[in-house]
Amino acid sequence: MPFNRFDNYPMSWRPVLPKGNAPLYRLLAQQLEQDITSGKLLPGTQLPPQRELADFLDINLSTVSRAFKLCMGKGLLHGEVGSGTFVAYGMETNVFAPPGPATIEMGSLAPETIPAQEATELLAQMLAEPGVGGLFQYQHYPVARHQEAGALFLAKLGLTVPPAQVQFAGGGQNALAAILAGLFAPGDKIGTSPLVYPGLKSAAKLLGIQLVPLRERQGELCEEGLRYAIDNEGIRAIYVMPDLHNPTNHNMSPVCRAMVARTAQQTGLLVLEDGINSLLRTQRPAPIVALAPGQTVYLASLSKVLLPGLRLAYMTAPEHLATQLQTALYNLNLTQSGLLLELASRLIFSGRANTLIATRRKRAAARNRLADELLAGYTLLGPPTCLSRWLLLPGGCTGYAFEQRALARGVAVYGAERFAVGKNPPPAGVRLAITAPETTARLAEALHTVRALLDEL
Repeated sequence: MPFNRFDNYPMSWRPVLPKGNAPLYRLLAQQLEQDITSGKLLPGTQLPPQRELADFLDINLSTVSRAFKLCMGKGLLHGEVGSGTFVAYGMETNVFAPPGPATIEMGSLAPETIPAQEATELLAQMLAEPGVGGLFQYQHYPVARHQEAGALFLAKLGLTVPPAQVQFAGGGQNALAAILAGLFAPGDKIGTSPLVYPGLKSAAKLLGIQLVPLRERQGELCEEGLRYAIDNEGIRAIYVMPDLHNPTNHNMSPVCRAMVARTAQQTGLLVLEDGINSLLRTQRPAPIVALAPGQTVYLASLSKVLLPGLRLAYMTAPEHLATQLQTALYNLNLTQSGLLLELASRLIFSGRANTLIATRRKRAAARNRLADELLAGYTLLGPPTCLSRWLLLPGGCTGYAFEQRALARGVAVYGAERFAVGKNPPPAGVRLAITAPETTARLAEALHTVRALLDEL
């Protein structure tokens, strides 16, 4: 029995340990996970101090500590030095489940379907050439011309990279998984913005890596917050998407990029820079990797700026990490698709990739004009060429509540909770993937529904 009585003592969680043959800390972790996923413990709830909980359950403090650590590795909990342990926000990381055939999709982020004649013509030429069968074989070793194409593509983004340093991944999510699996261990911590790309959350949860929200000032990462996380939270790296940040569309200022590069060089912090949306901007500052190449792993996927079916990303890493990253990529993929590599290389060398990017920007701009028109009067963040917009909600409605109301009326959007990291409630907002609907007419229909819901708040 515990030494202290808890009959009238306020506790946010009073678990009953389930029976089983597993170690006690695992049983406690299972009960904690069950109470969180069932909604018994809501996001933002502060759990009892570990020593207090150990006394209540009449178990060792180390048992509670191990259970909490296990749940932190799954992204269920967020611990903050000096503040305690909290149920994490944004446990919903599955952003890929289709809501149904009758629903207009503005949740999952997808570029608009375009004719892509530039790619289809090249593909037809490739299939008519002698030796085409080789494109359907395994490609065990890097081909110099593909690395040269990758270096040329990265040059469009402001990087000067020797072709031999270019590595390939099967898309942006595959690249992130390789980075996390190859360069980090379970329990490692990575700093992110309080709202972050859900694919990073999914990969981190799968691999037991903890995401730590970084303090911001006026909506942008600040040096004070970054150094606090390094000194007090023990982060090993930060993940940033400096251009058209997903989901808010924030563009990191040149001053902030220089601060991140300088701090990384001074502290040994690793920067994971995601340039997936960068080429959607017509003008942009230099990437962080150009300022701190020895501290930055850079990835740029082709799916958002060229074609979603091109499941390919170009990557570059500091020399001392290149082998680890290459090993992780090999273990995940064994080889890349020779067909996709050849098609991407021809698009880049021929200049047709530039035409596709221009088309992508032009068509996105048309859809953005429609969104601005139909949602006039509400705060809709994002520049003219972005693929999604960040809608700030009035009237105290949460992103999750708005998401549910929209889905009930046949429109899928994603509330801020899907992107949230840490213990604090996210801002009231939703991401609208304006390029996802099949046609402009379907987009207009969805936006009218969103407008009606906003007017009701």
